[in-house]
Amino acid sequence: MRAPTTPDATVLDRLDRERVVWCCTLRPDGSPHLTPVWYRYRDDEWWIATAARSVKARNVARDPRVSLALPDGLAPVVAEGTAEVVHPPFPPEVVAALAERYDGWDVTVPDGPDGPYVLLRVAVTRWLMAGTAQ
Repeated sequence: MRAPTTPDATVLDRLDRERVVWCCTLRPDGSPHLTPVWYRYRDDEWWIATAARSVKARNVARDPRVSLALPDGLAPVVAEGTAEVVHPPFPPEVVAALAERYDGWDVTVPDGPDGPYVLLRVAVTRWLMAGTAQ
């Protein structure tokens, strides 16, 4: 699924430069679960790494609606979309892009008590920028 609009060059630069995006998923009762996450934005999709048994992954498996926001109150960038949980093997270009951004970090190496990593692939359905829905 392609995004309905493509962000302008300034926003694309920020997406390439920023290291953290805030990710909002929905709990079973409909309340928001908001966390900062590492990501890469490539070809109109966000790729977010999380543990397989994390709250984010469980929420997305049940309800794929998500919102993502870059942390800047003066120049807001918010994307709404639908996410899917992607299990290994991961696309090699996404593994390489995450490693490049995060100093060699390898998303294919399991880490922590919540199981191995999965990726959330988020297809943008709507961009909200500078207070204007697009």
